[in-house]
Amino acid sequence: MGDTTVEQTIAGQTIAEKIFAAHLRDSPTPENMVLDIDVIMCHEITTPIAIMDLVDKGMDRVIDQSRIKAVIDHVTPAKDSKTATQAKIMREWARRHEIKDFFDVGRNGVCHALFPEKGFIRPGNTVIMGDSHTCTHGAFGAFAAGVGTTDLEVGILKGVCAFRKPKSMKIEVTGTLPAGVYAKDVILKIIKQLTVNGATDMVIEFCGPTVEEMNMSSRMTLCNMSVEAGATSGLCLPDKVTAEYLWPFIQEDYASIEAAVEDFSTWHSDPDAEYAETMTLDVSDLRPQVTYDYKPDKVKDIDELVGTTIDQVYIGSCTNGRIEDIRAAASILRGRTVADSVRGILTPATPAIYSQALDEGLIKIFMDAGFCVLNPTCGACLGMSSGVLAEGESCASTTNRNFNGRMGKGGMVHLMSPLSAAAAAVTGEITDPAQFIN
Repeated sequence: MGDTTVEQTIAGQTIAEKIFAAHLRDSPTPENMVLDIDVIMCHEITTPIAIMDLVDKGMDRVIDQSRIKAVIDHVTPAKDSKTATQAKIMREWARRHEIKDFFDVGRNGVCHALFPEKGFIRPGNTVIMGDSHTCTHGAFGAFAAGVGTTDLEVGILKGVCAFRKPKSMKIEVTGTLPAGVYAKDVILKIIKQLTVNGATDMVIEFCGPTVEEMNMSSRMTLCNMSVEAGATSGLCLPDKVTAEYLWPFIQEDYASIEAAVEDFSTWHSDPDAEYAETMTLDVSDLRPQVTYDYKPDKVKDIDELVGTTIDQVYIGSCTNGRIEDIRAAASILRGRTVADSVRGILTPATPAIYSQALDEGLIKIFMDAGFCVLNPTCGACLGMSSGVLAEGESCASTTNRNFNGRMGKGGMVHLMSPLSAAAAAVTGEITDPAQFIN
């Protein structure tokens, strides 16, 4: 009898599966994977707890100074003795371990805007931080996830972190965005459809022609809010847009941008990759989206909320504090002033963004309109400083979370795009930005 050949079919992999396979250190069970971590990010709210615990255990060490990126960004400058102490713990730790990439007051910015701007993220990277919106960095084709204090400690000490075997959800976005509709509106619509638990324990892969046309700022906005649908991470496939953004940092590694794009394509999902769930969203007729109530999936078309009174407008954060966001809002504010009943606050996400906005005359547009312009900080987003709401007040905000008390006890946060927020600043109420777009 002749030999019988049995062909074994190897299934294609998603980008998440490829990243996990490339970084696998150990797999104690089939569903649990210990990964080597490329980038360990730290800020002064969650990291000091990990630092002090390592000190108490006599394990005050770091795996590799070059893999650690640290910043003081949530309350900066310090607002009281407690926040000053948190910052002190961070800067003394950074000095003790000679962490080069530590950004103190004056050089600091919102972490999820500052670290990409510095070129710290690459396609195929694994990234952790004690911050739920670490998923922002998935826009570069990286697996980036927020972790708890214990996992952060292990990452700092050993350079590894444990995750469940990845399940991926593919979300294909098609169509041309209408005038006045922004990446923020796209992700709010997705969260509405998925609900806050719809992507729990999954990695969302954003793809499709609309995503391919988006710049890195818009892709970061999508990935930033994937956690609001319960996802562990969100990511986009790295391409020419990614390579052009990273070119100042990678030009020594590649002969051309095209060569970088070719290399990045190894991190693309295979055509026959299997997904736990898929979803398609045609944005051709998408209206601006706005949240109501106290969950990120409580979203309505702006038309249903027009006329809702606004007390404060906040433009900034790791979701929408980049130069593209500031330009968009300024296009509506130019030559106009905020309503008498409104406090307008602008927080550019990094010093470089602030400086560029100055050079382009955008800061003057905001100040002439009556906005208060602040240094880069996360403070208002989570109700810690620089724009806390009073009970009963409402805020049109470009941030990412509208939980009860998020920006201040008893306050209501309406999440929306920079265009919609600027329109609300002018009228004093939720307003369709289309009427201000030429």
